[in-house]
Amino acid sequence: MLDTTQAPAVRAETVLDVKNIEVIYNHVILVLKGVSLTVPKGGITALLGGNGAGKTTTLKAISGLLASERGEVTKGSIKYHGEPIHHADPAETVKRGVVQVMEGRHCFEHLTVEENLLTGAYTRKDGNAAIQADLEMVYGYFPRLKERRKSQAGYTSGGEQQMTAIGRALMSKPETILLDEPSMGLAPQLVEQIFEIVKSINEEQGVTILLAEQNTNVALRFAHYGYILESGRVVMDGPAAELRENPDVKEFYLGMSEEGRKSFRDVRSYRRRKRWLS
Repeated sequence: MLDTTQAPAVRAETVLDVKNIEVIYNHVILVLKGVSLTVPKGGITALLGGNGAGKTTTLKAISGLLASERGEVTKGSIKYHGEPIHHADPAETVKRGVVQVMEGRHCFEHLTVEENLLTGAYTRKDGNAAIQADLEMVYGYFPRLKERRKSQAGYTSGGEQQMTAIGRALMSKPETILLDEPSMGLAPQLVEQIFEIVKSINEEQGVTILLAEQNTNVALRFAHYGYILESGRVVMDGPAAELRENPDVKEFYLGMSEEGRKSFRDVRSYRRRKRWLS
C-alpha cells in the first residue's frame, strides 16, 4: 500500500540574514531602528511601506551603498551566506552575487541601451561568448530593448529605462537582486508587465529577489513573503497570501475594508488605530 502522507516541507536555504540593524545618517539621524528580516534562496521577498519607511535604506545597507550618502550601519549585522557584509565594499558585494537596481531607473543616458546592458558584465571573466549569450537572454525577457538597443538610453521611455536597469543587473549573473521601487512613475499596465518579467526571471533563472515597493497591492501578488516597514521598523511580516487577507493590510495598504474601498480621507488617522501600534 502506498504511503500517501506528505513529506514535511523543506525550508529554503537563507541567503540573506539581516538582524536588528540600526542605520544612522550624518552621525545624527536614526533611520532604521532594529530591522530584522531573512531572505530565502530562490524566492521573492517584498519590503513594503510608504515613502520614508526605510525600504531604500535597508537595501543600501545590504548592498553597501550607504557610505556614499554619509550613512552607516551602527548596530546589528547583515550576513550573506553566513558571511558579514554590512561593512563590505559595494564592489565586493557585487562579486558575491548581490546587485542593486536603484530607485529611479538609473541609466547611463549618453550610452545606448545595449552599451548600458553590457556595463553590467564588466566584472565577468567568463568570456565574450557567454556574455553575448546572456545579452540574448536579456533580450528574450525584454524584446522592446532589442528593438531599442541602438538608441541612447536617455531618450527612451521610463518603462524602457526600468527594463534596461533590470537587464543590466541580470548581465552581472547575480544570485540576488535588490530591486528598489520598480513601479515608480510607470503606468499600471507597464507595472504589471515589469512584475510578470521579474517573476519569470525568478522562476526560470533561480534569481533571489528582495523587492522594495510602495505598491503593496501588486507586490503582494507576486512576492512569496512580505515585511511591512513604518518609520524604520518592521511592524508586520508573513507569507504574502496571508498579508493580502490581513484586515489591517487591506485597510491601510490596499485601500480596502470590510465595508469596501476607503479613501485616504477616511483613513488618515490610521496611526491611532492600527492594531500593531496599539
